[in-house]
This record gives sequence, C-alpha cells and structure tokens, in this order.
Amino acid sequence: MVSTATKTPGSSAQRERRRRILAAALALADEGGFDAVQMREVADRAGVALGTLYRYFPSKIHLLVSALGDRFERAEEQTRSRPVPGKTAPDRVMRVLGGTTKALQEQPRLTEALTRAFMFADASVTDEIHDVGMKLTAMITHAIDGTDVAREPTEEEAAIVRVISDVWLSALMGWVTGRTPAEDVTRSMDVAVRLLLR
Repeated sequence: MVSTATKTPGSSAQRERRRRILAAALALADEGGFDAVQMREVADRAGVALGTLYRYFPSKIHLLVSALGDRFERAEEQTRSRPVPGKTAPDRVMRVLGGTTKALQEQPRLTEALTRAFMFADASVTDEIHDVGMKLTAMITHAIDGTDVAREPTEEEAAIVRVISDVWLSALMGWVTGRTPAEDVTRSMDVAVRLLLR
C-alpha cells in the first residue's frame, strides 16, 4: 500500500480530511501518549471511515511521523518569517531548538508518542522520515544564516544538521523514557551545536 502521508491531497475536502485525521491523532497522543493512538479511535474522532484513514496513513507510525512533520512545518514557517535573534550561528540554532524543545516538553505525552513513532519507523516510512528531516533541516539552516532568506543548505551544512538532529532526537528520547532530566536535553544540544558550528 502506498502512503499519501507526505503528499498534499488534491481537493479541499481531502486536505480538510487529512487535517482532521492529524488533529485527532495529536489529541489522542496528548491525552495518553503513544499507546492511546489507536487507528479506529482516530477514525472515529476525525469522522472518517477506518478504510479512508488507512488510505491516507497505512499505520500508526506513518500517521504519527506525519504529524511530527506537520508540527515541524509550522515551527519552520514561524522561524522563516523573520530573522532569528542571536549574534552567532550556535546562539541562533539554540534559540530555535531551545524554543521547540520547550514547547515539546510542555506536552510530554504527545512528545513521547511522536518521538517513539520516529524511533520505531522502518523502511516503509522512509518518505515521512525524509519529510521530517527536510523540515528540520530548513529550520536549522535558517537559524544558521540568521536571515529571512530561504536557501538550500550546503552539503557540509546538511551533514552538520543531520548530526544535530540525531543528537536532539536521542536526547528527547532519553527524556520521554525518563532516563534523563529535561534540562539535559538542552545541555546535550548546546554541546553538540557549539562543537559542530564553531
């Protein structure tokens, strides 16, 4: 089955249906974490048939990783609309990632669900994972520049952003599983960012 999760549905009705599905999944995740997101419950809350839900998202993992991508897209749109404050690239990147981390930590069950889905994703979720990575790359590249001009990252910047993203997601996973305190997420990020962008 081919997922339409990373494709923008054609009609306004399809886009609205996708929006309702994602909103239902996020609400369930916010209430009870990863285990609370059950496909039948998502379909009921979104007001769609279960078969329709599976045409948009073949599995819970596809659904939650797509929801993570949507959240990063909104965050990237907000940061892209204006220059990021900060005197240096590490300062600006930490401003963006620190703010995003704080927002995620304010919704621990939701963050647990989205982070677990991302970590559990296998090769069938490649398109959705790539979409999340591209949005995160755009957000961090914008912060590195500190301007409101969008551009493609260089090869070296893309590699640096991948490492920063991996450290960030690993630190978030440590937090959602209770292995590390919240402040360690920011501390780990700060070390990685300053080492990679000096």
